Amino acid sequence: MPGDNDRLHWWQTRWFVALAAFVAIIPLLKPEIPPLVDLPGHLGRYRVQLDMHQVPWLGEWYNFSWQLIGNLGIDILIIPLAKLVGLEMAVKLIVITIPALTVTGFLWIAREVHGRIPATALFALPIAYSYPFHFGFVNFALAMALALNMFALWLRLARLGRFRLRAAIFIPLSCALWICHTFGWGVLGVLAFSAEMVRQHDKGHRWLNAWVRAGLGCLPLALPMVLMVMWRSGHHVGGETGDWFNWRAKIMWLTMVLKDRWQLFDIASGAILYLILFKGFRDPTIEYSRNLGLSALFLLAVFILLPRIVFGSAYADMRLAPFMIGIALIALRPRRGVPIRHAATLALLGLSFFLVRMGATTVSFWMFDRTYERELKALDHIPVGAKMVSFVGTECRPSWFMTRLEHLPAIALVRKLAYTNDQWSMAGAQLLTTRYAPARNFAHDASQIVTEKYCRGEWWRTISLSLARFPRDAFDYVWLIQPPPYDPKYNAGLVEVWRDGTSVLFRVDHKVTPPPVPLFPEEIRALEIRARRQALERLRALGGTASPLPATPGPTPLPAAPAPGNARPPS
Repeated sequence: MPGDNDRLHWWQTRWFVALAAFVAIIPLLKPEIPPLVDLPGHLGRYRVQLDMHQVPWLGEWYNFSWQLIGNLGIDILIIPLAKLVGLEMAVKLIVITIPALTVTGFLWIAREVHGRIPATALFALPIAYSYPFHFGFVNFALAMALALNMFALWLRLARLGRFRLRAAIFIPLSCALWICHTFGWGVLGVLAFSAEMVRQHDKGHRWLNAWVRAGLGCLPLALPMVLMVMWRSGHHVGGETGDWFNWRAKIMWLTMVLKDRWQLFDIASGAILYLILFKGFRDPTIEYSRNLGLSALFLLAVFILLPRIVFGSAYADMRLAPFMIGIALIALRPRRGVPIRHAATLALLGLSFFLVRMGATTVSFWMFDRTYERELKALDHIPVGAKMVSFVGTECRPSWFMTRLEHLPAIALVRKLAYTNDQWSMAGAQLLTTRYAPARNFAHDASQIVTEKYCRGEWWRTISLSLARFPRDAFDYVWLIQPPPYDPKYNAGLVEVWRDGTSVLFRVDHKVTPPPVPLFPEEIRALEIRARRQALERLRALGGTASPLPATPGPTPLPAAPAPGNARPPS
């Protein structure tokens, strides 16, 4: 008769893995549009991509050009799927697969490394809804979910000794993963390399020799490096890389691993993850796998070395944090000889933690969905093909709660084929750029984000400045989504056609010329800075010297590179 430690327990069975994957998609079943911050903006880009040649005015507003970049996951997948079920449903179905694949990836890796799924692995499952996923980095999140499952396959083929087959399979798989999102390919490389190092060391090679052999073993993953060089060497490519070793931000990302709606609940949930990791060092009944432990240490090193902005895309290090913690969690396992009752208790606690987080996320998404439904009623009052400028209210000091409204105007592009000013526009970072010249400085992200007062260090304009300065001849409608308070005098020449609370839709009356408005303080500041720069340039042209100008107090790229214009490129 097999003993308790020889048979599979409920958390180690295939049916449990399938059930956990299903539970992970429950929060996304109800919302018509998954309430992820950047996702509506991505939907707008997909609409242009699919209908560019059928809707002539889209080509007047946007330029869409296919090119090989490491950020094309859903952009490619929606082409066949949208023909079958429509754009919005296609995107929803793809997004639903992301948390399910994340859950199966974590559990499969744990199974391959430990032989059985350890009870502690269940605590990693809520990371399927980590902060980067809530932010709407959907290509990134899809690539990471795929990378976890590919790493599990890499481990399985090594366990079976199928190294030639592994090499043949992973040459195309690594290229496909890079095309989905570069970050996923990079993480797969780190995980595979660390696993190979441990495997080579266990075969009797010294660590330095194991390092070299691991590099040779990972050569099937290296072809995307050629694709990377081709992508980043184009003359049109933009986007800075910077903000290294921002320790304050890195520590903040570690507290925001499960950030969603309720700050105390989310921070407490994150604390549970760290408590489990700490327990692995202190509890004599639990130990760390050398294989995954080394992988977690490698990811920690990458997290420390990674700047906050890469190729103009912000939050690069933040994206890695949840997966680094997830790998560390699944590295834990009970020591040999530990009674199964102890493991079963841990499994029940882990399952309870997972179910509570999924329940809270379901409620949170239902609440966001109701907000979306209420705000999107404004679209019933605009015609197809309208030219609309939108202003979405936010605060200078970001709160834990994110409204998920920053890119909601893009749904007007999706459903009404209307112009919206929230699309990202950075050559080489995504396939779409804006070309509607009459919109001037209100053509793209982050012109849609407005505040009550000027925010030092941000691109955002105040609501008053935006209403006073947007080019009225370029737009037919103005959509305010939960704007901050402002003086109604700036509504001159705007005819209200719909309202719900503070959100309002105006039609621009082109027959009315609004009264002139004096320069705003931030405009005066910008003119002074420009004048000083021009004077310095003239002095240098005449051969003079001058001390460098003080740092510009004006805005810097949105949040740290709007990478969400420099805005955060779609991910």
